Amino acid sequence: MTTEGRGQMTDRAFHFIGVGGAGMSVVAELLADRGMRVSGSDQADGPALDHLRSLGVDVHVGHDAANVPPGAVVVVSSAVRDSNVELACARGRGQRVLHRSQALALAASGMRFVAVAGAHGKTTTSGMLVIALREAGMDPSAAIGGVVPQLGAGALLGRGDVFVAEADESDGSFLNYSPAVEVVTNVEPDHLDHYGTREAFEQAFADFADRLGPGGVLVCCAEDAGARRLALAAAASGRAVRTYGRPERCDPAPDVRVEEVRESSSGSRAALVDGAERVGLTVSVPGAQNVLNAAGAWTAGVALGVAPELMARSLAAFRGTARRFEARGRVGSRRLFDDYAHHPTEVAAALAEARLVAGDGPVTVVFQPHLYSRTRAFADRFARALGAADAVVVTGIYGSREDPIEGVDSSLITDRLPGARLVPDLHEAARAGARLTGDGGILVTMGAGDITTVGDDVLDEWRREDQA
Repeated sequence: MTTEGRGQMTDRAFHFIGVGGAGMSVVAELLADRGMRVSGSDQADGPALDHLRSLGVDVHVGHDAANVPPGAVVVVSSAVRDSNVELACARGRGQRVLHRSQALALAASGMRFVAVAGAHGKTTTSGMLVIALREAGMDPSAAIGGVVPQLGAGALLGRGDVFVAEADESDGSFLNYSPAVEVVTNVEPDHLDHYGTREAFEQAFADFADRLGPGGVLVCCAEDAGARRLALAAAASGRAVRTYGRPERCDPAPDVRVEEVRESSSGSRAALVDGAERVGLTVSVPGAQNVLNAAGAWTAGVALGVAPELMARSLAAFRGTARRFEARGRVGSRRLFDDYAHHPTEVAAALAEARLVAGDGPVTVVFQPHLYSRTRAFADRFARALGAADAVVVTGIYGSREDPIEGVDSSLITDRLPGARLVPDLHEAARAGARLTGDGGILVTMGAGDITTVGDDVLDEWRREDQA
């Protein structure tokens, strides 16, 4: 990877293929804010493109070789196929092509880079860290793969010397960074379509730890077995390592102990104990997993030089990220939430959070599996995790970057979960879930695909029922 100083980039032009994607639009916005000439294209229009237009980015709907400015550096994600006409045009001209992560590293060059990685939890942990650092007066920059409503986007350009990035392990692109601080929320195998085996997945995180810059610090959640192994190996090789977690769930005991966790439907409280230091922590989003996310953010913030008490107080300002158990509406006593969970561990955590919020009310989930390979690998675990809901509706698989795999469909999950309903059509699945949700209950639309678009179907169905 080639990086350049911040002052050397002002005359550069960048063209993003697939600019509407969450990760791509963030980097495009950051480069535009730096004064770059930025253009891009995507197959469909949407809010992300509208936002980029408001920043002066030249965006196109549809892919066409004519969209690519001659001489521009072309930025792609792993979702862009070699057959894309714009990519083929750029390569035919000999234009430089960068992966999104390389473009992000360019945007952050010369700053203290904080990379937050893990199969799940990284978006929320990144958002917590950015909001807390802002509250503490550090004025960071950020690139987060999801919208933080308090920022109005996933990108932030501050005046300070800290850059926080959500680091994507799905394709190994997080190895393009050389961070000052790394946060690893977990090393639970995922993306086996790319890595093939658990061992290869864990090796990628070991390589990630080796990317730490001089004097860098690795922060790991010691409750996760994979992250714990990573921390022990990194410490044995001489890396500076800080672990966090609830002591009763860690062996050996973590450096930062999370104690006295008290959960409620509106948030949680805990104590963080680091040697002789003890601080109170208030988390304004519910769920035990968010206490751990906050502990990871606190540990990273202290490593960056924020006073422990100030960092703990500042974390209370965080109000959540979009599509992480996000409230989407209410009709009478029934409430709708939307969540990005697409891995069995995430599904289980989201439904535990739903139970907490629902109280005595019933919980319904409308789940859209993401990727054929993930559905095949984790069908049993998805069924067990979804079983925590009172009613389950499963849609067809959102294939994203993958072509269909013979014999793999959503019935791999529903056949393992008695009472679950398979409704392939997305909108009909949402309406079916709405009809299954009783008074005082909540419905969660869940998945990493376009399931997030069906909220109106749920709310309209509830309104029709109330008017009948």
